[in-house]
Amino acid sequence: MATDAPVREFSQKIKELGDAIVALPLKDVKELNDYLEIVHGIKPAAGGVMVAAAPGAGAPGAQPAAAEKTEFDVVLESFGANKLKVITAVRSLLPGISLADAKKLVESAPSKIKEGVSKEEAEKIKQALEKEGATVSIK
Repeated sequence: MATDAPVREFSQKIKELGDAIVALPLKDVKELNDYLEIVHGIKPAAGGVMVAAAPGAGAPGAQPAAAEKTEFDVVLESFGANKLKVITAVRSLLPGISLADAKKLVESAPSKIKEGVSKEEAEKIKQALEKEGATVSIK
């Protein structure tokens, strides 16, 4: 894939430092992250990863780090004592769903209310349903 973008040159010192960081075991990356945050007040960008290890980098037999989860599922565990209010809340949270479908969804608990949503949206949905007496989990 060829581009017309200019190639950026890096100093030898920066290349060596970058290569050394990429080769760190994940435990050391976590420690480096904590050090930079505590001692120097440097935090990774929101939603980003400070250092991503190259495939195969790190100690032999080391487990790869789990990627930070960005999509969540909201699961209605039970509708509680006020099923009608929970059905109404589900209808307001899922535009376009019929009353019959909302009722089936609520009565078939545990059931996924929404899939692949942001953490913030999942929390809002959970709060709205719990306000009506439902038991909700975010997975």
